[in-house]
Amino acid sequence: MKDLITLVNQLRSYSSEREWFEFKVNWFEPAAIGEYISAISNSAACIGRKEGYFIWGINNTTHEIEGTSFDPDCDVKGEPLKHYLARQLSPENNFVFSEITIDGKRVVVLRIPAAKTVPTAFKNERYIRIGSSKENLRKYPEKESFLFHVLSFGFPTIENTPSDYQDLTFEKLLIYYGAKGLKLNPETFVKNLGLLTEDGKYNILAQLLSDDSHIPIRVSIFTGKTKADNMYSVREFGYQCLLYSLDEILRYGDVLNIIQADETDRVVERREVPLFDNAAFREAVINAFVHNAWVTKNEPMLTVYSDRIEILSRGTLAPEQTMEGFFAGESVPVNRKLSEIFLQLHISEKTGRGVPKITQTYGRDAYDFRENSIVVTIPFKWINVMGNKLGNKLGNKSSELNDTQYRILSEIRNNPNVTKQQIANILNKSKTTVDNGIAVLREKRYIVRIGSNKTGYWKVQDPDEK
Repeated sequence: MKDLITLVNQLRSYSSEREWFEFKVNWFEPAAIGEYISAISNSAACIGRKEGYFIWGINNTTHEIEGTSFDPDCDVKGEPLKHYLARQLSPENNFVFSEITIDGKRVVVLRIPAAKTVPTAFKNERYIRIGSSKENLRKYPEKESFLFHVLSFGFPTIENTPSDYQDLTFEKLLIYYGAKGLKLNPETFVKNLGLLTEDGKYNILAQLLSDDSHIPIRVSIFTGKTKADNMYSVREFGYQCLLYSLDEILRYGDVLNIIQADETDRVVERREVPLFDNAAFREAVINAFVHNAWVTKNEPMLTVYSDRIEILSRGTLAPEQTMEGFFAGESVPVNRKLSEIFLQLHISEKTGRGVPKITQTYGRDAYDFRENSIVVTIPFKWINVMGNKLGNKLGNKSSELNDTQYRILSEIRNNPNVTKQQIANILNKSKTTVDNGIAVLREKRYIVRIGSNKTGYWKVQDPDEK
């Protein structure tokens, strides 16, 4: 019973009902209950869950516990409700009613196993959940086709789903492993890393790790607090091996993370305050990459506003993950093989400290669980008013720079890995002009070079720190 109480409280923590669970208080319509069993059973299969739930005693709007008078042992037209439902469900569905008490109030939980070999039907009709609504499956042919595919071949993953691209190469992957001190055998790494489906085709994991992933990953910057404000810039890091895209975005985070001078109550030295916690940002980005629902062929998104960064990953928690387990740092990967590769390369850790690190810094409210995505919000801690002396980082021209120098600074800020020749091509300027502009920016300490000229990158600084 304790496990059921924990389950109910976990489901109540969701912002709204999902395809695989429904709340009611005293509602009772026998035939509709059968239809709900069909719908929740089929929907649970579609998202890879072992079972779904129908729960009485919970307000479906507020998710508050109100208690219920619903009786699962009542009669329907002369036969017990359980027999009435079981007789008209096909194939057999071993649903179970249980009664528990939470905060002194009676709650009834109906546990519904997911469909296994064929869709679950009630009175020979098959149902599905669309959001929190119960619908006839025939009205949604794409959902119907997907359900049959899942029941025939298993829930789709990046390992068992073939890529649309089969002419993949992996030179960058071999180099990346080598740079980490690990050597991949060119003859066996494709099999060892799990880059093939059972029938020998490259899978989506292979596509992600190939030299051209065919997937864009963008960082969008807006001048204000919403997407209704003007867009300042868009940086694209995709269309390459996912590992390199991740590294570039993490480095771009260093560019965005302005080190501010806090002179409040200054006595001897001013205090340096970053715009946001870099460790929390790093964990949020890595988690977004490793747990993104890549099988849907949709990428994570990073959006920068004037007061925060939002890091969105597609999909929801892994089917076997719970909300409490998630916040406790219990690792249940959405993409098992990709997670293993991140661990092997020491990009992430098996300790599961990423989520606790973020919540320790910004609280659980940093997470927003939406119907088909998870968003982590990293708030900014501005010491100075945005748009004044720190405005140079966000687009305001400095009186110390001419137009060309400012445009060079903008390109470096938007792409820390940009080369002088690329800047020259973008601005339609000679390489000498770009060399001179960069020399001025370095002299005035607007930029510094991190690493060598060949493999390093540019870092933009607060000009007031020069």
